[in-house]
Amino acid sequence: MPKPTKGPRLGGGPAHERLMLANLAAALFTHKSIKTTETKAKRLRPLAERLITFAKRGDLHARRRVQSIIGDKEVVHILFAEIAPLVAEREGGYTRITKVGNRKGDNAPMAVIELVLEPVTPKAKNTKKTAAPVAEEPPAEETPAEEAPAEETPAAEAGAESTEEGEAAEAAAEDADTTK
Repeated sequence: MPKPTKGPRLGGGPAHERLMLANLAAALFTHKSIKTTETKAKRLRPLAERLITFAKRGDLHARRRVQSIIGDKEVVHILFAEIAPLVAEREGGYTRITKVGNRKGDNAPMAVIELVLEPVTPKAKNTKKTAAPVAEEPPAEETPAEEAPAEETPAAEAGAESTEEGEAAEAAAEDADTTK
């Protein structure tokens, strides 16, 4: 749960801030994306993510807790029926804040806060990291075997799709060096 803020509140008192954040959360769930000030967006993020976590639970108690914060049954229904199934596989990070410049009238920094509803793609890096240390240990004993992959890795890291393309890119780089 987020810590209570110290110092000035948004809009005056703590009750007004709580109501304002509840209204911002309701607008976020209704429209999936809202434009507000950076400060309000940063204060809204923990509240919105906590409410989405309640919606993922989906039981009656969670629905009543969200209802006590938001107060609008239609928005709560949208949250539980539409948004929660879309983020069911996601383990947090349900919102995205993008800075969009300053407001024209008072030059306040503005931001767009939106729900991240794209499906989660599992990270392939985790499998490579677990397989990479196991694969690196046996070649560490043989010094000639280390030199051959070390020459091929820059071509692979440069974005080449195959070893033939990597060799062609290296040949082109060598030709460019010799012409200089």
